[in-house]
Parts: sequence; C-alpha cells; structure tokens
Amino acid sequence: MAGYDGVFDTLGLRDWCDQDKADAPMSMAQLLAQSGGDDGESTPLAFPSLDTLHESCARISQTRDVTEGLEQGFLGIRAELKYVLDPLTQPLSWLLDGTLFVFETTPWWVMIPLLVALSWFVSRSKPVTVFVAGVLVFFSIIDHYDVAMQTLAIVFVCTGLSVLLGVPIGIGMSKSQTAQRIIVPILDLLQTLPTFVYLIPLIFLFSVTESKIYGIAVIVYAIVPVIRLTDLGIRLVDQDVVEAANAFGMTPAQKLARVELPLALPNIMAGVNQTIMMSLAMVVIASMISAPGLGVLVLRGIRSLDLGVGIVAGLGIVLLAVILDRVSKAALARVDTHRGHQ
Repeated sequence: MAGYDGVFDTLGLRDWCDQDKADAPMSMAQLLAQSGGDDGESTPLAFPSLDTLHESCARISQTRDVTEGLEQGFLGIRAELKYVLDPLTQPLSWLLDGTLFVFETTPWWVMIPLLVALSWFVSRSKPVTVFVAGVLVFFSIIDHYDVAMQTLAIVFVCTGLSVLLGVPIGIGMSKSQTAQRIIVPILDLLQTLPTFVYLIPLIFLFSVTESKIYGIAVIVYAIVPVIRLTDLGIRLVDQDVVEAANAFGMTPAQKLARVELPLALPNIMAGVNQTIMMSLAMVVIASMISAPGLGVLVLRGIRSLDLGVGIVAGLGIVLLAVILDRVSKAALARVDTHRGHQ
C-alpha cells in the first residue's frame, strides 16, 4: 500500500485517481535506481513529492512529466529560435573559422615573433615577454604548437567579442537603474549555471560542425565579469569629478569618454582579465562539442585513459592561462601607473 492511499481514500478521490493507473511510466526514483541498485520504492513517511503522490494517485503528474514538458516546450520553439538565431550568429562562425585558419596556416617563425611583440606592446614587461616566448617555444618542442594556437585563436575571438558586447552593456547598466535591475538577475543566472548546462540547448539548436556552437557557449559564459566590473567602475567614479565635468558644460558623451571611462579603466581591465580566464576555461569544456585545441587532447586522454596525453595537455592549458593572466595583469599595472603619473 502506497504511503498516501489513505489520504486520497478519505477525500473520496480513489475512483478519479485510478483512471490512468495502467499507463503510469517509470518514476524518476526508479530511473535513478537502475544504476544504483535501489528499488526506487518510497517509504510510508516519504515527503509528498510528485512521484510519491503519483504512487497513490495516478492522475497526479510525475517529476518526469515535468522534465518531459520542458523538453517538449523547448523542442516546440526550436525551429523558430533556429530561424532567428542562425543568421544572427553566422558571422561568429565565419570569424572563428577565419581566425583559426590564420593561426593554423601562419608559419611558426612568423606567428611566434608576432605574439611576442604583441605581449611586449601590451605589457612593456621584459620578464613577461620572455616568459611568453619561452612558453611558445616549449609548445613547439613538444609538438603542441598547433593545438595551442587553436585554443589561443578561440580565446582571442571570444574575449574580443565579449569585451565589445560587455563594455556597452556595463555602461548602460551604470546609467540606468532599471537596466541594472533587469540585467543583474540574468548575470547571476549565467554565473550560477554549471558550465555543462550552457552546452545542452546549443546542441539542439545548432550542428556540432558549426564553429558558432562553441563560440556562443564561450561568450555567454565569459562575458559576465566585464559587464559587472564596467558597471562597478563607472559607478565608483568620484562624484565630485563628475560634477566638475558638468560645471564645464560637458555633454554626457564627452563626460563618459573623457572622465568616466578613463577613471573606470582599471576596473574594466580587471574585468577583461577575468573574461580571458573564463574564456580559456570554457574553451576546454567546449571541446565536448567540437571546439578544437588543447581541450581535445584532454578529452582524448580521459576517454582512452591515456595519462600522459591528458597531463601534458593539461599542463599546456595551465601555461596558456598563466601567460594570458600575466600579460593582462601587466597591462592593468601599466594603466594604474599611467593614472598615478597624471
């Protein structure tokens, strides 16, 4: 006898409850018990969840009915979403494919000096520049140069787009309390969702052969820090300075460009640093949906239990994260030093 039979009998709902009993599917507990060795049966004092109440009254939906309803709802609007999102996101595929082509086909004796020069231009730090050169040479020596360039290309594209999209959104949040109240819960949701959850709807919307499927996942995951810190940086600008700009008759656009953004730049650069790190983390996870690069080797090492392949690829990811972090932090230090001299 199920735990809540007496409740439905007392309420006189037994005939109503038993109408659909023959068609009852497997419950969520029974489904999970298949791999755990449990029989999935509820105890007499079990919490009155949907599955527990369904055992006594078949007319009450099960938890699996709820999950199936969500799935059918998503699949019901899939065609319309794909029709709208496909043309909007296609340029992302072109940009990723083009950047990957450039990074993969440019000879090492051109690409390495260019990356080293870029590191020097951004950081103006000899130790950081030498470290970047050493890491790139190390990748070449261990035959991981090509996959490292693939990962670097994706990070460059996705970080750049995250900054281009995130900074204006952060500026808009700082200027409008309404925009902030709307956007902050969305950012909280994006930061709370497990990384693998980002991949689920994308797999149903786009083909795994399209570059944009992992590009969207990386951008959506990595854009949050630059939005938050841009908003924070502008809100922390000294109001006395803003009032002085108003007294000089600056327009809102002039005030933003000449006063607020320069003063908020350290916070914005800190957001860019975090966006770079999160882009790299998501690129590795996105290897599960065809993202090329070092993440593919990590995934291969896990699947084939090849310890050496996984460890070397993991070390490569760590080194990439370190050089990206050091270069971006050196750039942030330059910004702070420049502000101190003004």
